[in-house]
Amino acid sequence: MYKSNKRWHDKAFVLFAVPDGKRCQVGFVASKKLGNAVKRARAKRRLRALFLRMIPKLKPGSYVLVAKPPVLEAPFDELEKAFLKAIRRLDLGE
Repeated sequence: MYKSNKRWHDKAFVLFAVPDGKRCQVGFVASKKLGNAVKRARAKRRLRALFLRMIPKLKPGSYVLVAKPPVLEAPFDELEKAFLKAIRRLDLGE
């Protein structure tokens, strides 16, 4: 997955994608560099909420969202804008 040719780096997250035409599969990653367990869980919750809101706009495939430290403090609307930009640039939208 990490060696896929579709990836997008943002200040708050990294998106890896393999559109394969089946169904949407997703994984969320928050390493210990992000902070303690509470911070890692919060980062994954925010990424999960972001992804669930964007599912209707995505092509079926496999996705991995990797959290970076700014995901904890960034306003949710900025995360949405960044995710939409990633979708457009990687041609993952329907």
